[in-house]
Amino acid sequence: MPRCLSFTVARDRCYRRAFLSAGLRPSSTALADGATVHCWVPARPDPSRPPLLLLHGFGATAIWQWSAYLRPLLRAGFDLYVPDLLFFGASKALGPDRSESYQASCIAAAMEAAGVRRFGLMGVSYGGFVAYRMAAMYPAAVERVVLCCAGVCLEERDLASGLFVVSDMGEAIEILLPQRPEKLRQLVRLSFVRPPPVMPSCFLWDYIQVMCTNYVREKTELIHALINDRKLSDLPMITQPTLIIWGEQDQIFPLELGYRLKRHLGDNARLVVISNAGHAVNLEKSKELCRHIIAFFLDSPLKNHNGQMV
Repeated sequence: MPRCLSFTVARDRCYRRAFLSAGLRPSSTALADGATVHCWVPARPDPSRPPLLLLHGFGATAIWQWSAYLRPLLRAGFDLYVPDLLFFGASKALGPDRSESYQASCIAAAMEAAGVRRFGLMGVSYGGFVAYRMAAMYPAAVERVVLCCAGVCLEERDLASGLFVVSDMGEAIEILLPQRPEKLRQLVRLSFVRPPPVMPSCFLWDYIQVMCTNYVREKTELIHALINDRKLSDLPMITQPTLIIWGEQDQIFPLELGYRLKRHLGDNARLVVISNAGHAVNLEKSKELCRHIIAFFLDSPLKNHNGQMV
């Protein structure tokens, strides 16, 4: 389908307009090692408003995953920072490091460049892996953490043990990085409790061409880095108050991983299970999820951009 007739391109433009009309502007930060972080930042930062950093998961770019959250979170009083992770959207890196720790360091550098010293943090799915590492690596910067369907407690052996719907890395990569309509249908059906009943191949091909063909090798390496030799015993503790949110019927990262994470963090964390929702709980139940986010971050005083209480 020509780009001028692409439904995916048209929708992407709508999301961009939504971000602009919400008072955010695109910004790019060039880092010393050659990496570039693209981020939507407040057009007029307000030092009296607590900053909140939102990290997206695998799939589309940040604007596709966070558009529904802009107005409620802005009305609640937050200044929003919404980056594309490396190899998504306009963010990229030149070096070989594909770890979530490197992602975390790049996002932290972009926040520092924006003048934001302390902030709340939320990550969905893969973005939750990066959020967890940021909380562990930068405890002075990260105030509180929300982790949504983020299987940070998975172990490599879980693939062979039957915890997931796939049993090896190759199967997982074919689903998470779909290059054919049937794989994208499978991803949607695994992610949503109520997937669209009809998914025409022409629309799926259009989405794949626009959203799934860039940085395929690098994204494949991200998945390998995430799972290879992963052990729960190597996962650091984080000290920030943490809210864990999970879709009850998650088939990508099963709910058992949510309970595992709660046990790992102990009394420092609270687990909320959203009924009638799957892995894409952030899209299926955005209003309910937004209420939990606002209540959690406004439960106690947050600090503004300069670390002062508000």
